[in-house]
Amino acid sequence: MLALVATTLGHLQWQRPDHDGWIKTDLATAGEQISAMAQRIGDSSKIPATIRPDGSLFLVNLYDWRSGFFAGSMWYLYEYTRLPMWQQQARRWTAALAPLQWFTEHHDLGFMVYCSYGAGYRLTGDTAYKTILINAAKSLCTRFSEKTGTIKSWNSFKSWTNGTVHHYPVIIDNMMNLELLFFASQVTGDPYYKNVAIRHANTTLKHHFRKDYSAYHVVNYDSSNGQVTAKESAQGYAHESAWARGQAWALYGYTTTYRWTNDKRYLAQAKGIARYLMKHPNLPADKVPYWDYHAGQPGYTPCGPNAARYAQGTQPRDASAAAIIASALLELSDYSKGQEKQEMIAFAASSLQALHSPAYRSADGSGGGYLLQHSVGSIPHGGEIDVPLVYADYYYIEALLRLQQRQAKP
Repeated sequence: MLALVATTLGHLQWQRPDHDGWIKTDLATAGEQISAMAQRIGDSSKIPATIRPDGSLFLVNLYDWRSGFFAGSMWYLYEYTRLPMWQQQARRWTAALAPLQWFTEHHDLGFMVYCSYGAGYRLTGDTAYKTILINAAKSLCTRFSEKTGTIKSWNSFKSWTNGTVHHYPVIIDNMMNLELLFFASQVTGDPYYKNVAIRHANTTLKHHFRKDYSAYHVVNYDSSNGQVTAKESAQGYAHESAWARGQAWALYGYTTTYRWTNDKRYLAQAKGIARYLMKHPNLPADKVPYWDYHAGQPGYTPCGPNAARYAQGTQPRDASAAAIIASALLELSDYSKGQEKQEMIAFAASSLQALHSPAYRSADGSGGGYLLQHSVGSIPHGGEIDVPLVYADYYYIEALLRLQQRQAKP
């Protein structure tokens, strides 16, 4: 197991273990479960997202925001094993997403295309993949507004507070789509895509964060003049609370943006978010957060009747947020030094070990073919509560590979 020891200052510090057996075990299990799931589905136009209450697979089509994660997990397994079988499977599920290069109806093309085609291009150099990625970047840029300086997320958002329908919502999740734009500028030499990404990152930096580095989920803009009209939440406990997965997207998004720009503002933001999450007083001991860091706490008005049902009592955990945070911290540690670096790796390793435990990881062959249990989609909307989620597995696999790479370093 990973060794986590207390320093003289009382902080956790990571020590390289003598073996990485549990990581290999989970990656092997991921291969078995994903292979069996793919065989059971058969049709690559049908993509697993979660499970229904009866335990059957809930499948989505390519236009769902989660469509790229299944193929992305296959590409990670190919990267890990180098088995031709995994490249074949990944290519098959990736090819089904080709029409997305022209999709302009929402902002999630980074998730949908970069997690699939982006990984495929990185691992194979297939020029056809590059063309699709560039086209997808063009499509994403059609949602950019010079007035707001942002990429529009959803076409509309109805407030939980008063039913107001906002027509230019931008959600913190959108930071995850910028990597597609940075990539497009890199391979084309055209700075436009990168400039759009930077404008969006800067505007988000200005309007989405509170002084403690926690992020609002939704910021609504007036498209005619770029002014902020409301700051709210769609999937969190309350408008002023810290929705766990939203904080994870913020951490990951600014870490990635720093990698592509080397702009110290983004590094400082990522580190501020990391400190907020790692030291939050409401973080459980196993470092797998509740679905919202303020769920059920006094002083926060729940978003709608479904969230209100969780005003008291035990709060669901979100394994997907834990996996995203762990993966982001492992990358962020590469841009950090000394005790700060060690604490990031230790935190990530500890949370991944918790996810590996029977408390979160499915027993082999169970969980509908997913690795992790106990994730949350959207409690306010009453959907996907305490279930496995395809993106939880994707980021868990990514984090395991990143942790293993650190173990392999001399």
